[in-house]
This record gives sequence, C-alpha cells and structure tokens, in this order.
Amino acid sequence: MEVNALNTEMVLVLFMIGLAIFLFVMEWIRVDMVAILMTISLPLLGLVTPKEAFSGFSSNAVISIIAVIIIGAGLDKTGLINRMVNPIVKLAGNSSSRVILFMGATVAFISSFMQNIGAAALFLPAIKRVSKSMNISLSQLLMPIGFCAIIGGTVTLVGSSPLILLNDLIIPFDLQPFKLFDVTPIGLSLVGSGILYFILVGRFVLPSGKKEKEAADSKDYSSVTAYDEISQAFEIKTPSDFGVFMDPLTIRDVRENYTVNVVALSARDNIKIMSLTPEMEIGPDNELAVFGQEKNVKRLAHDYGLKVKIGLEIFKDDLAPAVSGVVEAVVAPRSDLINKTLRESHFWEQFQVNPLAISRAEETFYTGLSDIKLRSGDTIVLHGTWQRFNILQKQKNLIFTTPVSEVMKPEKAFVAGFWLMVSLIMIIVFEIQLSICLMTGAFGMILCKVLHIDEAYQAVDWRTIFLLAGLIPLGIATQKSGTAAWIAHTVLSFIGDVPGVVLLATIGLLSTFFTLVVSNVGATVLLVPLVVNMAMAAGIDPRMAALVVGIATSNSFILPTHQVNALYMGPGKYRTVDFIKAGGLMTVLFLTVMITVMYLFYGI
Repeated sequence: MEVNALNTEMVLVLFMIGLAIFLFVMEWIRVDMVAILMTISLPLLGLVTPKEAFSGFSSNAVISIIAVIIIGAGLDKTGLINRMVNPIVKLAGNSSSRVILFMGATVAFISSFMQNIGAAALFLPAIKRVSKSMNISLSQLLMPIGFCAIIGGTVTLVGSSPLILLNDLIIPFDLQPFKLFDVTPIGLSLVGSGILYFILVGRFVLPSGKKEKEAADSKDYSSVTAYDEISQAFEIKTPSDFGVFMDPLTIRDVRENYTVNVVALSARDNIKIMSLTPEMEIGPDNELAVFGQEKNVKRLAHDYGLKVKIGLEIFKDDLAPAVSGVVEAVVAPRSDLINKTLRESHFWEQFQVNPLAISRAEETFYTGLSDIKLRSGDTIVLHGTWQRFNILQKQKNLIFTTPVSEVMKPEKAFVAGFWLMVSLIMIIVFEIQLSICLMTGAFGMILCKVLHIDEAYQAVDWRTIFLLAGLIPLGIATQKSGTAAWIAHTVLSFIGDVPGVVLLATIGLLSTFFTLVVSNVGATVLLVPLVVNMAMAAGIDPRMAALVVGIATSNSFILPTHQVNALYMGPGKYRTVDFIKAGGLMTVLFLTVMITVMYLFYGI
C-alpha cells in the first residue's frame, strides 16, 4: 500500500483529532458539543463535503442505537426484565458466589440486547434487596454485577454502541460486515471468565465494606424523608388467635395510638387491599405493610403479639419503587376537598390512596387525619400506586409537588417480548439490515401502545446520538485524507515486524487506553480506520483488527468513567482505588481472553 507523505490536509486532520481528544479529556465542553464542533469544522476546513459531514445522522449505526434504546425502554416499561429477578434470587439462595453467578449471567444476557446502563439500573434495587436479606456487603456484589453488565455488551453485535457502529466504519474498506452473533464466542468467554474471576478472587480484590442487617427496605419505598414519623416501611403479621378476648383493632386505632400507618393488608384469602379505610378491622393471620418509626412499630408489635418481619416479603413487589411510593400533594385553590374532612369526602374510597400526614403552615399532623377540615394550601402526604397518582393528578383537586413516576404496563409484557423476538428473527433468519430490523421492533412497540410516541422520543439519549453522529465525519476525514494510512505505517515502522497476535494485542491495549480517556464511541470512530490500515499494511485480517477495537472499547474497568461504574460507585461506596484494584486484573484478563479466543476460533 503506497502511503503519501505528510501534507497540509493530513496535518489539519491530525490537529482536529488532537483537538477532539484534548476536549474529551479536559471536559471544558460536553462531549456531544465536541462532536457537533467536529461536524461544523470539518466541512468548513474542506476536509469533508457537507453531505459527508451530516451523513452520520442517517447512518445504519445511529438509527440502530435509537431503535435499541426504544426497545429497551419498552421492556423496562412493561416490567418484563424485572420478572426475571425473583427466580434468579431464589436460585442464588444464600451464597454470594451464586448471586454473582446467576445475577451476573442474567444481567450480561440482558445487556447483550439492550444498553448496559439500562440493564445495570434495572438490577440495582434487586441487588440491594439481596444484600440486605443475606447480610452481604453491597460493595461485594455491585462491582461484579456491574462489570458483567459491561461485558454483556460484547455478546452480540447490538449489545454496545461500538459494536453497532463497527459495520458502518468498515464499509469504506469494502470489508464483509459482521453478523449478529459473530462476536458471541468472544463475548460468552469474557462473561464466563469475568464471573469466575470474582468467584475465585473477589474476596481479595473487592472492598469488604460494612455489613448491614436492616429490619426493612425502608429508604427504598419512601421519597419523602422530611416526615420523621413515616420514614420507614415494615411488614408485620398478626397471630392466628388475634382478636380473641379483646376489642377489635382498627386501622384508625393503630394510627392514633402508635403513629403507625397501615398502607396495605393481605388476609387469609391472600387478597391484597392497598387502600384501607380508618374503620377497617385487623383480623387474625393478616399481613400488614406499615409506615412509621421503628420504635413505634416495635411497641405496637409488643402490645399485640405481632411479628415484625426482616424486610418486605408479601408486599415487596407492591411497594417496589417502580409500582408505588410516597408523595406530597397540595390542596388546590378550587379543590372539591376544601372545607371537608377526609371522612366527609370519602377520601379512601374515592381516591384509593392512603394519607400519612397533613401539614399546615409549620405544623404537621400525624394523628386525627380523618377529622381535619382541609384548607387550600394544606399539604397531604400520600402513599399509593403511581397509577392512582396519575389519575389523581388529572383531576386537579391536588397539586403534586413530588414528581409522580410513570405507570408501568405489565399487561403489555408479552407484546414487548413479541416485538423483540420479531426484530431478532429478522436479523438472524432473514439477514435484513440491522437498523430496519430494530426499528421494526421499536415501531411495533409504539403501535401496540407499549410506549407512547412521546415516551419513545424521551427515552432516547440524544447526547449519545449527537456524539456518535458527529464523530463519524471525523473518521471519514481520517480515511479520505490518507491520515489513517500514514499513522498506521508510522506506528508499524516504530514497533517493527511483529506477529499478528502481538499486533492485535497492541491494538487492544491502545483501545483500552483510549476508552478510559475518551468515550467508547469516540475511541471506536477514531481507531477503526487506523487499525484497519495497520492490519492491511502488516498483512493480517483487517476485520479482526476492527473487531478488537469494537470489543476492547468495553474494557473499561480501571476507572469509574464508564456509565455503569459511575452508577454503582455511590451505592457501593466505592473509591477510585477500588476500581483500580479490582479493575486492573479484570482489564488484563479481558485482553488475554479476547486475544486467546480470537486466536483459537477466528484464525488470526
């Protein structure tokens, strides 16, 4: 391959690459703004045509990523992914190794078809619950499962943005595109080795953290922390002889005498009641979900011989943050509730939510709620399902000062799964272009009302889209000007004549470094044209060189720069040194397994 000498056009391209990397590292402006700067500057400098400058926005990769995000949002909306958690928790039992094995494998599988940050976020509440119930430090579980979420993106060609982008980047070189499962042997090997790594040496590389054995999932179920009397959620059970030789105990009695609010009840027939009138009597073998201070709940349990459970069991799904919560609502100026008590307005029967407290001026009432005449501006603290709150919000009697979460659509789970399967069948069986297949699935979910079209638009991370689309013309300029070939030959002349395996390992190290200081998308766009030229000059398969970049840009474990690492850093109370300690060995293992599998199965 003949390489031109360094010229003015190449110098300009090198300057733009250096500028992009510098701005990525310094973070003076957002990364998507850097990409937009490239889109504008490159045609102004004459390095690409205006059409080429905006070609990224119509590329197969960008459309595919938009569709994948929408499909992931649809799966999340229906709770289809969440349904997988409980069986996994049961399989894990009381062993931390089994938790890492089963939950790590599951989150990796989910990450292979949706954005790994989404999969990691879905599993966070479940991991917290397992940590508390098994008395295992959260720091021992979050990092292994987070790493599995990242690695899961290497199992299929739609698992991560770099791999989705890969085929678009090798088109200018007339190379055969990769298929959906071409990367699967590598991805599965990486997932397996990652899980095995934490099972065998996790105790030595993970921070020990602090074990916490808590009485309930309190903080997860309340978004209102300013009201001390209602800040915790507990589950209690009445004995089989409850009520014998004693006066009936009502919901009102519990609130008035103990400042404890009963928000859900399950009787012997297992029918759950989520809105309880004050006059309702508590019977034998009743399961109760209550809000209140721990000392008050224990006093209630002591006086009536009740059992306080460790954590939520019967109501753990009903009181999950995705289903219900605690909100503040202000009585509107023209509300029908003004000058009426909650009893007079039949509040419980009409609205099917539970009032926990009423705040007026600087005074907060926790008892006597049924008989307080409401005024405009009164704040009512309510517990209920998001579905009921969304209905209440439309009635205009109350003004919600706490954001009301979206309503889940579990009844659409089958439909969401169906459209996901349609997309996969189109990709695997009919080998239709990736963007068409994925957008068909996304459109089907919207058409069948799994998502509203506005929800689909809101789900898309437009920052990622502009980042990806804006950097594609930089890759075009690098290839078109001959800069990629010049850099490739310069690097090869520096490292000398090395075997193909060594060259691919070098590319893997380079990709790993770039993805730590630049986004994985940015690293992929910048490196693929370079490494393809390097491979051609060295006489090895350029597709394999590009594949190394697509996979190695997921090798982001040493620093909390990856979105998943950043998400888990706070809850796990990790420090940067914790990622360096556990992620350093993981990085070496990742590169070793990747190159070994490619050597054994891909003929490099």
